[in-house]
Amino acid sequence: MDPTDTGYGSDKNGMVWGYQFSPGGPARDIDAAGAVAWLAASPEPGDNGFLWLHFSLANAATERWLRANLRLPELFYESLHDQGASTRIEQEDAALVAMVHDVRVDGTFDASSVSTVSLSLGPRLLVSARLRPLRSVDRLRAAIKGGQAFASSAELLSQLLRGQADVLADVVRRASVQVDGIEDKLLEERVTSGRRELGSLRRMLVRLQRLLAPEPAALFRLLSKPPGWLVEQDLQDLRQAAEEFSAAVADSVSLAERVKLMQEEVGALTNERTSRTLFVLTMVTVLALPINMVAGLFGMNVGGIPFSQHPHGFIVIVSLLAMITGYLAYLTLIRRQD
Repeated sequence: MDPTDTGYGSDKNGMVWGYQFSPGGPARDIDAAGAVAWLAASPEPGDNGFLWLHFSLANAATERWLRANLRLPELFYESLHDQGASTRIEQEDAALVAMVHDVRVDGTFDASSVSTVSLSLGPRLLVSARLRPLRSVDRLRAAIKGGQAFASSAELLSQLLRGQADVLADVVRRASVQVDGIEDKLLEERVTSGRRELGSLRRMLVRLQRLLAPEPAALFRLLSKPPGWLVEQDLQDLRQAAEEFSAAVADSVSLAERVKLMQEEVGALTNERTSRTLFVLTMVTVLALPINMVAGLFGMNVGGIPFSQHPHGFIVIVSLLAMITGYLAYLTLIRRQD
């Protein structure tokens, strides 16, 4: 596998990419065999850095290789088969196991574009596995390839969580632009043009909140009882990442409430337009009622029809109908004003 390849294919072991981080220097690429050799040569945590290995769950060999070559918590393997669960971060022995959600790289701007990445974090090794490429993971890889250095695996996780918050903020920002456009149409009373878009946006935001909202709380619970290998700087980075992500989630909640209010406004305008149409139809029916009744009575062609022999009978009947219709119209307009 070419580490500089911008594609998202994996090698025969399921690994998409691997990086070795050394203290004070940039990361360098490492393959699966090199990662196993490095871990065997450095069995205990030290100052020689750490690894980040990223795997694709679309490759059937991924889990088999992980179980055969790495000592990872069983909870991590369980998370590989539970892609629809909510965000969680748990501690098992000395390792951290996390399941976080993000927007796919090639995903459309809707609720179906959310996918999951499973993480196993230790002092010497960060293992991540996903079924589809994710934006925050891709941004983190781009930062590493750009020369950004990381002192610990916890700092790398903090950067990943910040990238996740940035992706969520970008989704909220794009949704806000759409909502602004729909609001402008709403002010012009172009109601039907935004109803479907509002429904789609609200479904997306509600799903994002359901999947992502537990993440800050899970991080804060972890920070209250962190594993012993996390230093103070790592805890501070994770705390800052949790606060940034919490702010992004709060923005999405506010936008969802705004969309809900706009949906209610659209519903009110639709009901008002429907009521106005029904009023016009009722008014036309009421005004046409005298004409229809008289036309029906005079069209029976029986003896004794009034004014049948009168020279001005037609004018008299039309005048009476006009007076009655005008009176009904006056009563209808007065009631409408009331």
